[in-house]
Amino acid sequence: MTDPNESRDFVLLMSMARLNETRMLALLERFKTPQGILQSPPALCAEVVGEEIARSIASLKTDNEILEKYKTLEQLDIRAVPYYADDYPQWLKAVDYFPPVLFVRGNILPDDAVAVAIIGTRGATVYGKNIAETFARDFAGSGVSVVSGMARGIDTAAHWGALRAKGRTIAVLGCGLDTVYPPENRDLMAEIIKHGAVISEFNIGTPPLAQNFPKRNRIISGLSKGIVAIEAKEKSGVMNTVSWALDQNKDVFAIPGNIYAKTSQGTNRLIKDGATPVTSADEVMEALGIKYTRQEREIREVELAPDEKNVWDALSCDPVILDELSDQLRISTPQLLGVLLRLEIKGLIKQLPGMSFVRKFE
Repeated sequence: MTDPNESRDFVLLMSMARLNETRMLALLERFKTPQGILQSPPALCAEVVGEEIARSIASLKTDNEILEKYKTLEQLDIRAVPYYADDYPQWLKAVDYFPPVLFVRGNILPDDAVAVAIIGTRGATVYGKNIAETFARDFAGSGVSVVSGMARGIDTAAHWGALRAKGRTIAVLGCGLDTVYPPENRDLMAEIIKHGAVISEFNIGTPPLAQNFPKRNRIISGLSKGIVAIEAKEKSGVMNTVSWALDQNKDVFAIPGNIYAKTSQGTNRLIKDGATPVTSADEVMEALGIKYTRQEREIREVELAPDEKNVWDALSCDPVILDELSDQLRISTPQLLGVLLRLEIKGLIKQLPGMSFVRKFE
């Protein structure tokens, strides 16, 4: 985990408007830590970012405004996570222009590498919100993390869908993490922090300015294996996220919509331009090669006897009659019943009326 002092050092450094992510990355590569940057002689710092910025860094002071930001870090349990930290999402570093520092509330886990972004218009229809929540619920139920931007409309529905399925979700903001934007999503933000993470590359105190959102969209795409666009106007932030996804070689999926609806003009255009039309989360997971549900991935890590694994692999969510299963596996009925009993005791399968069996999904 990041040292609190290191988080404060990043807050101080990033209070400089001209210290963008490119310059920050160059400085960190040269001086290794924010403290190393702050303590470097201006002449050495100037070799990386020029004399003017080097002088500005040397003159940085912890004034009252900075001290208030330090308090906010502590009060809201915000930490700065640099790209070299263990808890930085390693898969994000695979894309161009990754943020060298993320501010984080909550936790990003290694399992979040299996993630899909759900994006769409703020002015979503009831239909669009239902689709977003359904897809997110199905992704989360399969152990796929849901990434979105916590905006009104599609984003909000997607986050709630994942949370209601007791899954994980990550929100990427276009402002500092001390700001709840939109303000009505305060409860949503609190739940995301408990069951995922709210992240931003923007410093404490940064307002939700319009120019911030196109930048944050590259992170939404970069954290995800694919993008699902549900509703979008032809010129919108959704199309900007899709552009980032294409630049990052990510798969783009779109929900077909009413050809007369403005909220579907963007997604229908995406399909015409080559996005994959989908009508279910399963289609997305199949296209991305996400083969196993969360429970199946956990079971694959459990020690199963060879005969138990053979029977488990032959079962699915569709009931199979005992005799058919016996014929399929070429196992005698008494022997098969013994294996089925062991799997049932382990809580992995369920017997249904008529001596049929299914995998047990919680």
